[in-house]
Parts: sequence; C-alpha cells; structure tokens
Amino acid sequence: MPPAVRRLAREDADHILDTFPIVRPKDEAKYGTYRTMELILADQLRPAQRDQERPMNPYNTSPPSQPWRKTTPAVLGLLALVALLGAFSFGLGFVAMIAAMVAVWVLPKWRWLAKLGATFGAFVLLAVGAGLGGQLDESATKQPEAKARDDGGVSAEATSSPTPAKVRKAADYTGKPLNEAEKLARSAGFTTGRHDAAEDDRSIIMRSLWTVCFQEADTAAKSIDFAAVKSGEPCPEKDGGPLPWPKMPDVVGATYNTAIKDLKQAGIDLDSVTLDDVYLDIDSPTAEEAAEDGAEWRVCFQSPDEGTKVTATTTVGLHLGRWTDADLVQDCPKAKDTTYKIPANDPDYESDNSTSEEEDGSTGGGSSSSSGGSTGGGSSVGTVHPGSFCSPQGATGVTKAGTPMVCGPGSDGRNRWRSS
Repeated sequence: MPPAVRRLAREDADHILDTFPIVRPKDEAKYGTYRTMELILADQLRPAQRDQERPMNPYNTSPPSQPWRKTTPAVLGLLALVALLGAFSFGLGFVAMIAAMVAVWVLPKWRWLAKLGATFGAFVLLAVGAGLGGQLDESATKQPEAKARDDGGVSAEATSSPTPAKVRKAADYTGKPLNEAEKLARSAGFTTGRHDAAEDDRSIIMRSLWTVCFQEADTAAKSIDFAAVKSGEPCPEKDGGPLPWPKMPDVVGATYNTAIKDLKQAGIDLDSVTLDDVYLDIDSPTAEEAAEDGAEWRVCFQSPDEGTKVTATTTVGLHLGRWTDADLVQDCPKAKDTTYKIPANDPDYESDNSTSEEEDGSTGGGSSSSSGGSTGGGSSVGTVHPGSFCSPQGATGVTKAGTPMVCGPGSDGRNRWRSS
C-alpha cells in the first residue's frame, strides 16, 4: 500500500475509532488484527463520510420558489377578476383591467408575445363581463320612476300593473345660447349635435356666439341636433333657409321720431343707427338730444338706400337738419356738409355781401341816394324770429305777433333781426 494511501487509511480509521470506540488490546501483537479491521470498516464508511463532507453541487440544486403573487396562477386569477368586476360595475372592471395589465408586464417572467396576448385578453374580458352584466346597455341604467309628470305639471300615481318606462321628452332650448343649450341637454342625458341654421352652412367655432333657432330630438336614441345662427342674426323661417334680414325703409323728409318708429317696425336694431347734421355750422346731435326735440329734426339724407338689406354689420345713417317756424331756412340742402344753416356764419359771407352791394350801387347810379337806399335795404322776408341771424343788412320782416323787424348789426357785429 502506498504511503499516502496508508496515511489516509490511518486517519480515517482513527476518526472512525473516535466515533465508534473499539477497545484496543494492550498486546501490540494483536494490534495488527484490529488495525486490519479498522481499515476494512473505514473503507466501508468512507463513501458516506465523504458524501457528508463534500460540498453541494450548485448545478444540481432545485430553483428557489417564487412569491405567490408572481406566479402564473395569480396573474390569471387577476385577469379573471376583470370579467367578474366588469359584470357588476364597469368602473371597477376598468380599474381591475389596468391593474391586470400592469401585473402582466411586471410580475411573471413571460415572453413579450404572451404578455401582449394577456393585455389584449384583459380588454376582451372586460367587454365580455360588462356585456353579460348589462353595463353596456343604456336602458339598464334607467331606473323606473314611481311617478311621472304630464305636460301640465300634474302628478299621477303609478298603476300597479307593470308598464314600460315613459320616454323623457327633450326640453325646448330655442332662443338660448348654443353652449348653454348643449350643456343643459347633456345634463339631461342627451348627446348633442349642431349646424348652421342658415343656407350658408357655416362652421360653428365659438358656440357662445351662436343662438339656437331650431332643434330636432330623437328620444329613442337620446340625441338632439341644434340649428343655430350667429347672435344678432334673425332666424330663418325654416332650417336651412335664407336669413330674413330687414330692409331699409324710406325715411327721407320724416321727422326724427317718425323715422325711428319706421326703423323699429322694419326690424332694424336701433343700436346700429348713427346721426349726423347736414350743415357745416351745426354739431351732430346725440340720440337723446334728437329724441328730446324729435319734431324739429328732419331726415335730409339716409344710408343705406331704401330696400337695401340691413345685416348685422350694416351701419344705418340718418343725416338730420333742424329748423322751426321762426327759421329763415326750412328746407334740406342739396348736399350734406356743403352749406351753412346761417349764411352769416360763412367766413366768405361778408365779402360776398359787400361785392353784391357794390354791384347794386353801380347799377343804380342814375337814381337818387334816397331811392337807392330804399332799394338796397327795403326788401321784406316775411315772418322772422327776433335775435336770429339775418341777411342782407337792411332787410325787413315781422314777427308772429306782427312786430316790425329789421336786419342790422348786433352786439357781436353780425346781422341779426331786431325791432325797427
């Protein structure tokens, strides 16, 4: 036996004898026999001892067990929960579907194709569960009412016999802003649509700037379609018809009060009316000022012309002239902003008057001074108003009371009517 083997056998034998004590005889002669027995016993026990002392092979060990929540049965159970909850509540089923989809992609060690199929399966399970539970049926959400109100608002008791639920009628939203009408209709359970009520078929962008003219409701489908026009526009006679814009009436020659009545009767918005004066020396009146003396202001010109359609963007203009019975000028000029109501207000009036007087003097040179004076200043203009401007100087007139008046320089240097 080689020394190395003998040494190993002795060490094993000593270890075995320490573990399983054997009485060794004191006689060394007999020690060989016991030694042989120890070697045999050691040879039989060596494989078991070496198996205990040999380190474990890591490649032959069983894999560690995963937590139960990461196992395939747990994920499949979560997918089944999607269909179960979806049958009772679509909202809970949707939340369970999201949780199942997250679990499929995070917890199990599946291939990506399997994860993709499980994700699609979550959608299918939710749809199947909600369909079987009636969550997708709109009629299933309706609760039978014990009482129903008729059109007159009178309550009637429900009969004991089962009757089908009454279809709720849509309210009347005509005349309301489109955005408000759609909000109220949706709160009543209707789906809404909208389009232009005019023949132009315009696109509706800012719903708050449109007004409902017509509505068409489908109570069975719970939908309502609104036909609207822009705010300030008139509604057509029927859906898709032309807008019935008002036409401008003829108000030339009428007083301001009469003209306003005619415009209002024609359907024209009075806020679009502007006022102007036809004379260069008279300021334009405001609507309040013109209404205060409405019988004295008269329409000399108008815009637009008679028969023109007045749309929402059309500006109506009334060009007014004012006069009373005491005024010398009681007629409209031939054109606006070209003449002065009071001729003396014209900066060129003095030069024109002096030129005319010189021409009169040269023409009547052969006559006496007395006769020329009477010719130049003795003309009568009829009824005049005291203190008002006048021309030419020396003209005569009378007031309504019959007082004689003469045209002469006043305190401001201008010719005015004063008592003779």
